[in-house]
Amino acid sequence: MAHPKSRISKQRRNKRRTHYKATASNVSICPTTGEAHLPHRAYWFEGKLYFNGKVLLEKELAE
Repeated sequence: MAHPKSRISKQRRNKRRTHYKATASNVSICPTTGEAHLPHRAYWFEGKLYFNGKVLLEKELAE
């Protein structure tokens, strides 16, 4: 039967587990568009894909 080599105290165990709490995600505001978005992520705004305040792609309309 497997057992731990040394016992881990409740305090040490709980210190490790505190980092798993769910927190509200951070939201960044783009200086170019003023749109709220997740940091380090590209996002769509008015048919354009923005990243780091610059346009990466423009959505083409199918006609």
